[in-house]
Amino acid sequence: MRKSLFIFCFLLFATDAVYSQTSLPKQYLEVISNLIKKTSEKQPATRIIDFAENLIGVPYRYASSNPQRGFDCSGFVSYVFQNFGFKVPRSSPEFLNAGKPVKLDEAKVGDVLIFTGSNPRIRRIGHVGIIYSIDGDDIKFIHSSSGKANGVTITPLDGYYKSRFIKAVSII
Repeated sequence: MRKSLFIFCFLLFATDAVYSQTSLPKQYLEVISNLIKKTSEKQPATRIIDFAENLIGVPYRYASSNPQRGFDCSGFVSYVFQNFGFKVPRSSPEFLNAGKPVKLDEAKVGDVLIFTGSNPRIRRIGHVGIIYSIDGDDIKFIHSSSGKANGVTITPLDGYYKSRFIKAVSII
């Protein structure tokens, strides 16, 4: 958080310097201009994941989409996407018909994963999360869990969650 604030303040100063043409050395102006350009050109999925990552540690709270109180799984996902202007469902079962279905092996960072509740034998939707990273066949997702983490966390799509997996959808 402190590092992000420093970077923000630096970019704010640098942006002012670039646009007011103050006497910063030319090489610094170029570096700063390129950094500002790269930041503004981030893909929507990257911005969504960066935002979601800042919510890690917010506690789990049933039926809540309020970061000051906590999140349930769908409250977290809807809160994240709505901050970027995407209209998404508020409850996990409604995600079944949201977005565009994608095959898991074609899913991308920022796509939503839909799972059963805690019992994989009952094939009823009960949990959602956002794909956080993909490294070959290893997928990690960010979600609000009522389990061991009891809040927003990043979890591998391992055997337990694979057994609960129902569908992936693209919202972006």
